[in-house]
Amino acid sequence: MCYNEIRTIGAARVSRRAFGIKMNSVKIKSYAKINLTLEIQGVENGFHLLDSLVANIDLCDTIYLKKKSGKYSNVIMHGMGSEKIPPEKNNALKAAEAFSETFGTNGAEITVFKDIPIGAGLGGSSADICGVLNGMARLYGVEDREKLKALADTLGSDTGYMLNGGFARMQGRGERVTPVQANKTLYLLLICPKSSVSAGECYRKYDELPHTLAWRESQTENCIRALQENDLNGVGSSVVNDLYVPALHINADVQTAYEQALSFSPSGVGMSGSGSAVFALFETKELCDWAKSRYKGKFKIYTTKTVVPDYTGKKKKKFGLWRNPYRLSEDEESLLDGE
Repeated sequence: MCYNEIRTIGAARVSRRAFGIKMNSVKIKSYAKINLTLEIQGVENGFHLLDSLVANIDLCDTIYLKKKSGKYSNVIMHGMGSEKIPPEKNNALKAAEAFSETFGTNGAEITVFKDIPIGAGLGGSSADICGVLNGMARLYGVEDREKLKALADTLGSDTGYMLNGGFARMQGRGERVTPVQANKTLYLLLICPKSSVSAGECYRKYDELPHTLAWRESQTENCIRALQENDLNGVGSSVVNDLYVPALHINADVQTAYEQALSFSPSGVGMSGSGSAVFALFETKELCDWAKSRYKGKFKIYTTKTVVPDYTGKKKKKFGLWRNPYRLSEDEESLLDGE
């Protein structure tokens, strides 16, 4: 193959990446979430109504999707024990089938590499659902985000949020999502017990335990205000989770992790979702790394930070024009001209 042929092929590859022409496969990083606040506002039609400030963190599952000629999809799972999930209970597969049914597309060959712990309250299942939905939307050129959001809402309580991610206020059953503009990056030490907490069991325990739904100051509103004012101490003092006490009754490891997090004197400590993951909030990455280096417990730990992902694929990388490596620069040509 001659040099000019190689150059032409390279330019064509750049063009296909830059403009998304005939995309047959995609790679999606689908991020975990944390609940900085989780307040239960009541129950409606058997569902708990929430008010929660949520954010993505840079812990993610990686999902590869490739177009199939038929309408059916298949999913292969790797990591975190996900290989044991039977197909009929695999939410990533359910999401692929629902997408094809809703938008009339073919299916996809899907491979999920999990790094988000299962049963930790970090949205691992929802991340896989939304990773598949976003990936298939990219594969098949679906740009109707409103219709995609409606589909996501049918597949889980926080999937509507996870579809786009970032800082957001999540209300109702999770379907009311309001983006929160914030310029601050939060650094967190995650402490993740091996033992999980069932979300369904945690909500049932919440219903069994005495509590009051009388008026109280909204910690979610306080946390949003502090976040937008770059007030980390205000964010930390507003961290709350109404499912923390129920989770303690189900899994004693949650309390152990919580006490371990407190021992580092962070700006705030909280439990994400229905547990069992606990986070400690720090001002800087260096403090977060310091806490990790001094952790002596038995649980899995991660240093993480908040991220605002782009799942639409519209923020394309800019590719410069291809340049012949043998072409002389202007300065080199001027030197030759002067000879």
